[in-house]
Amino acid sequence: MYNTSFIKKILVAAIVVFSYSCDKDFNAIGDDLISDDHFGLESEKYNVVAFNQEVTPIQSNALADNALGIYENPVFGTTTANFVTQVTLANYSPSIGESPVIESVVLKIPYYSHPTEALTEGGSKYELDSIYGPANGKIKLSIYESGYQMRSSYFDNGSQYAQLYYTDQNALFDTYKVPTLLNDAADVTQNSEFIFDAAQKVDVTVDETTKVETKNYSKPEMRLSLNKDAFKKIIEAPASKLSAADVFQEYFRGLYFKVEKSGSNPSSMALMNFSGGTITITYKCKTDSTADAPETTETRTLVLNLTGSTASLLQEEKSQAFKDAITEGNINRAAGDERLYLKGGQGSLAVLKLFDPTDVSSYDSNNNLVNVPNGVSDQLDEIRHNFKVKNWRINEANLVFHIDADKLTALGNEEQVKRVYLYNLTNNVVLADYSSDGTSAINSDPKSSRYIFGGMINLDSNKRGKNYKIRITDHLRSLIKDETVKNVDLGLVVTQSIGIVTSNILKEKNTYISQAPRASVMNPLGTILYGGRVSSNVPEDKRLRLEVYYTKPN
Repeated sequence: MYNTSFIKKILVAAIVVFSYSCDKDFNAIGDDLISDDHFGLESEKYNVVAFNQEVTPIQSNALADNALGIYENPVFGTTTANFVTQVTLANYSPSIGESPVIESVVLKIPYYSHPTEALTEGGSKYELDSIYGPANGKIKLSIYESGYQMRSSYFDNGSQYAQLYYTDQNALFDTYKVPTLLNDAADVTQNSEFIFDAAQKVDVTVDETTKVETKNYSKPEMRLSLNKDAFKKIIEAPASKLSAADVFQEYFRGLYFKVEKSGSNPSSMALMNFSGGTITITYKCKTDSTADAPETTETRTLVLNLTGSTASLLQEEKSQAFKDAITEGNINRAAGDERLYLKGGQGSLAVLKLFDPTDVSSYDSNNNLVNVPNGVSDQLDEIRHNFKVKNWRINEANLVFHIDADKLTALGNEEQVKRVYLYNLTNNVVLADYSSDGTSAINSDPKSSRYIFGGMINLDSNKRGKNYKIRITDHLRSLIKDETVKNVDLGLVVTQSIGIVTSNILKEKNTYISQAPRASVMNPLGTILYGGRVSSNVPEDKRLRLEVYYTKPN
């Protein structure tokens, strides 16, 4: 996906040309985006102050993807991801029937996967996506009925507010769980030695008349048999309890997925779309027909969907190196940090301040340089002066973040952060370059859209990450054209999906951040980048700087 083919390069070039032709505002003044080879252009590099910032417990409800399992990251530490969700009836006010007797209760949650080859016996061989840790890693998986009522909102002094749940609330749901283990099958692969199995599922049906077997193949999924007695409360419930979602969710408060180490076995973690999951209760009851004998029964099913309020519950055991890097006393906000630690979940992000903070001079109304500070970086003053007086025009501006591969040698290629996301941290909104990039997905992967804006990993010949490049041309143009525009702080995070830009709230705000992008909470991975600090520990060619390509009139 990240090694662009010749055809894709042609497509990108066409899109750039299209963007050039449509950029009417900048056509009028002459600073247009031109080809990526920068032929005939001159570049300037400017300092960037970048430092680490811990992401403390953060809102984790209503995520599109939720982690489940244990990921033992040799660089950042161990993340244990539990999960809680409400459930809803597929159909309310169902006709249960008389004298129901449960035959089975089956939980199914599909995995993210893709087929790799067709099998001669039927179906396909699959590979799981978004699995972290060894493919055969085991966890102890325990599923309980939740005893804590999750609400979507609450009232305070007559006003209604959204009810938020946070990454650090595992103890709350663990305390209030109903203690009966639901996935209590004798098969240990369904509980104490659970694995995320990539094998396809094969269901066999037999025709009652011909006795012919038919095999139905489906994609890999979590499929667990649940305790039948625990679900009697649903099929034997008063009709009123099954009449509406709010009443039912008070009666049956959902499922709590708890994970622990499986002995001394290595563990693994998966990102899952729990909202695609179902619980199917299969039972027998007396038929409704008065023509049938009293003892006549029929088979029925009752389906529950894993939808409603949810929360990702993360327990982080940080490595010492990671903990030191994001400890408040070790962060250098004046000169910047030598290394930037980006970690998803309840992890960390980087704060960026464009340009050297030195402010000892400015330009007066006659465009003369004077030794009077004005609250603006001298570097930015100079760029604005060159734009206004010398008619310099920005053709392209990029930030290139180089990966510290030496510090990430313990990670495998599949556990590299595939994309990072840069945003306006001061206002928690997207940058202009994000908004103006209408490029669609590569290979139908929605996570690869907006690839001119960038942030996707660039790989070396060994498929190891080299850097991430992000275009901020439009952002910088706005900053230099209008001297009233504030030079806002930028934030850099790992992201699970470039299309999700909503921010989640920190449980406790701090000086620099009160929110962080939701897609970063969904991603359990981390990476280490070289910062912008001038230091012997930061190679000159890897140091983070803003590179701007200009057209300079003769």
